[in-house]
Amino acid sequence: MIKIQHDFIYKIHLLISILIVVPVAIIYGFQPNLIFDIHLDTIDEHNFFKAIMGLYLGLSFLWILGIFKSNYLKLAITTNVIFMLGLGFGRLISILLDGVPSFDYIYGTLAELLLGFYGIWVLRKLF
Repeated sequence: MIKIQHDFIYKIHLLISILIVVPVAIIYGFQPNLIFDIHLDTIDEHNFFKAIMGLYLGLSFLWILGIFKSNYLKLAITTNVIFMLGLGFGRLISILLDGVPSFDYIYGTLAELLLGFYGIWVLRKLF
């Protein structure tokens, strides 16, 4: 029972990340205007967002490996921390330089920072 609790505590942020990042990836790749005020006009813009989708899905696959295969756990957590803190701090820079975005992006910023710092806590506990 204790092993299951530890696995849950050390992997829950990966699962949460997957449950958020995979749908967002699909939306970015195929319908970014569905929930965001994003309107793509050129083939290059569509190509860029599909590349972002691929990046998000690729990292999500690595996080899935980390959940199910212990030899990928450290790599999965490390990439998750870099991903989440990179997005979170990038959004903070945007807030400072560009202004306050919609509520969805504010919420996303807080969630990304929380998941990133949680991942750092897990890395310090496990490794």
